Amino acid sequence: MGSVERYELTFPVSGDSIVVTRTDRTGAGGHPVYADETGIVQAEINDEGQVRMVASGGHQRHDVPSRATPLP
Repeated sequence: MGSVERYELTFPVSGDSIVVTRTDRTGAGGHPVYADETGIVQAEINDEGQVRMVASGGHQRHDVPSRATPLP
């Protein structure tokens, strides 16, 4: 999964789904960082599809996605 360019993140609390695209950055865990088109939603996703949300601004808290689905 390391070469996946896009994921759909599904959030259980809100029921929202957001598409994120791979950026040229890596997160604290050394895995690729993905961002939505606004750059507000950012997530580090490892090869197993585990997600760690990355804050893009002060006092920001994200719901943790229930799943990250690779997209073609």
